Amino acid sequence: MTLHVTVLPGDGIGREVIPRALEELPSDVEITEIPASAERYLDGGVVLTDVEIDTIRSSDALLFGAVGDPRVPDGVLERGVILRLRKELDLYANVRPFPELDLVIVRENTQGAYSGVGVNSQGSALEVSVNTADAIERCAEYAFSLAETRRGHVTLVHKTNVMVHAGALWREVTSSVAARHPDAELAYAHADAAAYHLVRDHGRFDVILTDNLFGDLLADVAAGVGDGLGAAASANLHPNRSTRPGRCVGMFEPVHGSAPDIAGTGTADPRAAIAAARMMLVELDLATVAS
Repeated sequence: MTLHVTVLPGDGIGREVIPRALEELPSDVEITEIPASAERYLDGGVVLTDVEIDTIRSSDALLFGAVGDPRVPDGVLERGVILRLRKELDLYANVRPFPELDLVIVRENTQGAYSGVGVNSQGSALEVSVNTADAIERCAEYAFSLAETRRGHVTLVHKTNVMVHAGALWREVTSSVAARHPDAELAYAHADAAAYHLVRDHGRFDVILTDNLFGDLLADVAAGVGDGLGAAASANLHPNRSTRPGRCVGMFEPVHGSAPDIAGTGTADPRAAIAAARMMLVELDLATVAS
């Protein structure tokens, strides 16, 4: 069966690195481009349409570039494209491998501080971190299954000493999942300590399991210790095929952002986009092509 991949180049250097990433795909892959971008929003206030969501959902995978533009208010593009896709396609596992460090960060991708629950009114702002046992469990299950194919070690990262409610739930659920995986060891580290150890002793980590916010921050630390953001890629997955909403296996992207300061200069590094395309091919069971 011919594979159908949707492509969303987006903004800035996303439009420059994605064409290079597409060269990694087999010649018979069908490509549909989604024009979501800052320019489109500035022209007509549209970010991503329901029809385009359905197109992505019915494709085999989405290759994503980057969104972001200083002319657009913070959050409009990020929530309108990235966070919306993660929620609508239920891409609950954000997977960021760092081959040069021999570790992977698995981050719960649909809840936490990025859930969109909160209010900013009359000089007071409230940002709610939403955490449910079901969401934690399925992400932890993926992390332990992944660890069993690697060195068999999962480190839960949180701040249980101050975020006592969410932290306690993460510990409880992750410990329960660990009991089903006797071949994988579970450890714990506070998020600030984990950032320190990533810099000074990253070899202690195999698979890091964490929430949305901590995973976002730690992944950039790992990229800084490793080969840089220009080489870092991620997959946003719904690994359980039996419950997947639609056909799409996930969204694959470089993590460097749109980098408007260097867009158009010809200096954008395509390595992360290439790595994202190769991750996509592996997830689509085309590992021999991706190698």
